[in-house]
Amino acid sequence: MSEIRRRGLMLVLSSPSGAGKTTLSRELIEADGRITLSVSATTRPKRANEVHGKDYYFLGVEEFDKWLEQDRFLEHAGVFGHRYGTPEHLVGHALDAGEDILFDIDWQGTQQLKKKMAADVVTIFILPPSHEELERRLKSRALDSTETVTARMAKATDEIRHYDEYDYVVVNEDVKRALTSLRSILEAERARRTRLVGVGDFVAQLTR
Repeated sequence: MSEIRRRGLMLVLSSPSGAGKTTLSRELIEADGRITLSVSATTRPKRANEVHGKDYYFLGVEEFDKWLEQDRFLEHAGVFGHRYGTPEHLVGHALDAGEDILFDIDWQGTQQLKKKMAADVVTIFILPPSHEELERRLKSRALDSTETVTARMAKATDEIRHYDEYDYVVVNEDVKRALTSLRSILEAERARRTRLVGVGDFVAQLTR
């Protein structure tokens, strides 16, 4: 069967900490094979095992500021004293080539993406099955103090209130079921007529 030329899409996953967004992102990339994780630019130092252009694009503070002044980021944020941003030109080239990109970002970054490239963005909010389960997951990590868990739960409450800004909502009670939902959404969005930039030529061949 002939392939119809398609513009790529930007699939955004957001969730409060502990809802399983990172796990689902990894599982989706492994299961699908046709979507890659967005590579951000950052001002933080490169770690020994990291590769420039694969893990991050490592920029100096002055260079990052210059990119910011030139409006070269689709979204940007400061995290723990370092800056992070999504280079617009790299994403644009990938979409033009029909490649799909996965974004693991919060609701604020999602809003920035939608302001610049709304037609290319598909947003999904991952919810935990219950307040109690979210708290249990955060505590089971055994990485944070009780005070930190309490702070994360408070932040989660604020983040969850933004669920209605997203196209889709997936409740992550079971990873396999949630992953099935994500893959179904991705396949449906890939078939959206407005993304099939070559469908006119394809139809012309059928109707000649």
